[in-house]
Amino acid sequence: MSASHSATVHTERSPLKPASSRTSSEFDGRTPSESSDVVVSHREPHSDSADFIRDAILGLSDGLTVPFALAAGLATLDNTSLVVTAGLAELVAGAISMGLGGFLAGTSEIEHYDSERRREVQELIDVPEEEEQEIVDIFTPYGLTRQDIEPLLARLRRDPERFVDFMMQFELKLEKPSEYRSLVSGATIGVAYFVGGLIPLLPYVFIPRAQLALLVSVAVTLLALLVFGVFKARAIGQISVVKSALQTMSIGALAAGASYLLVYLFNV
Repeated sequence: MSASHSATVHTERSPLKPASSRTSSEFDGRTPSESSDVVVSHREPHSDSADFIRDAILGLSDGLTVPFALAAGLATLDNTSLVVTAGLAELVAGAISMGLGGFLAGTSEIEHYDSERRREVQELIDVPEEEEQEIVDIFTPYGLTRQDIEPLLARLRRDPERFVDFMMQFELKLEKPSEYRSLVSGATIGVAYFVGGLIPLLPYVFIPRAQLALLVSVAVTLLALLVFGVFKARAIGQISVVKSALQTMSIGALAAGASYLLVYLFNV
């Protein structure tokens, strides 16, 4: 059976762990076998925090880079008022755009999960033997035969909803997203972008001389990018903290330098 794997899996799952949720009415009146006791749903406690960190990293990364590059480019015009006005406009528009993007991505993830689950439910009703064979195929690479896992198959036959939970997690590698996932994701990315973007703009607010404000902005933002690189490396478990910090700072510096040079050349 072919299945779409476009949804992103955000957490690692240990083998034979219960899936995250079930819908009690999925098999009402049309179950292939008698359902047994209710299964307690379970969601990895670190799943939501991992999603939050990922979204915060995404928002901060773009927020520190894009407004920084824009402000650096506009600083060549030697007008701090223009830099602040244009920078804030970009910051608000960028935060809204990034937030909406995160919201839509989260909504699509939920819709994808629900669609795949409905398909698994229907397949279990229509071709239960093939679904059982797919479970056997999951365990075959580990040296287990159908006879070895027959107790598991028997247990799942008595609880079709748990059967579908198993297929969602171990065949499709999908975990049900939180119902608030799209809202939290959009808000996290948008706020992180705005906060990150304020850092390179603040020097232009307090320093009237554009070139001096540019130097302060560059110093402060590069330092922020270094700190952010360290945070990102630790958050995602990256081995080389120094590499992550230097890489993040280099990307921001390259973007700002390119923007500055481009505006300068157009005004020569």
